Amino acid sequence: MSKIILITGGSSGIGKAMGEYLHQRGHKVYGTSRFPSNYEGTSAFPLLAMDVTKKETIESTIAELTALEGRIDVVINNAGVGITGPLEETPTEEMKKAFDTNLYGPLEVIKAVLPLMRKQKKGLIINVTSIAGYMGLPYRAIYSASKGALELVTEAYRMEIAPFGIHMTTIAPGDFATNIAAGRYHVPVRSDSPYKEPYGNTLKMMNEHVDQGSDPILMAKAILRIIEAPAPKVRYKVGSFIQKISVFLKNNLPGRTYEKMLMKHYKLK
Repeated sequence: MSKIILITGGSSGIGKAMGEYLHQRGHKVYGTSRFPSNYEGTSAFPLLAMDVTKKETIESTIAELTALEGRIDVVINNAGVGITGPLEETPTEEMKKAFDTNLYGPLEVIKAVLPLMRKQKKGLIINVTSIAGYMGLPYRAIYSASKGALELVTEAYRMEIAPFGIHMTTIAPGDFATNIAAGRYHVPVRSDSPYKEPYGNTLKMMNEHVDQGSDPILMAKAILRIIEAPAPKVRYKVGSFIQKISVFLKNNLPGRTYEKMLMKHYKLK
């Protein structure tokens, strides 16, 4: 059965790939963007105006879509921002902005849609996190923390809303070939910084990983499988073997051993 699907951050990257794939599979998809007029004619599905850091735009968009369709079957909290830099040199204001988008934004979207889904006695909310959210990565600490927080919040939330017939899950992507690197905030590599060399090298490595990342269609196909699942799992991971195995190693190796592996990978020791 065709579903009404709302995807936040649907104008580009993974969000756009998911939306177009779900549209092709017969679902009625709406995406969101802060500036939808900038993307007119670039997508197979309509974009609604929403800034996940502004509660009033979330509420108005949910109301608009409800008026248009009468229901919302699936919400995919995909909007997010990247942030990199040495923690010591990262402005606190930028840390807060990252959490506003990656954690508090999805929470506000969930709050806005839950009354409707309770009335429907069904619904599915998919929170897009990150494999980086399963571990504290050097020079990506705030990104890891914000996505990791969304993972834990989802674990609790899904139990609270289960009695209403509403499902919630997370999907954690690894590196995908998108424009996320161009749009993220990164602390400038300062010539006088004690982190200049290791941070500069790590930043270059991260950009290369994104450029060489997987095709976003893999995420889109995984999302469709979740939508079609009668009882979605607590979490899903989509990425290369090495990215997914890193989560297993984090959970099963001694802490110091895993830390040494990460430091070697990022050439920090």
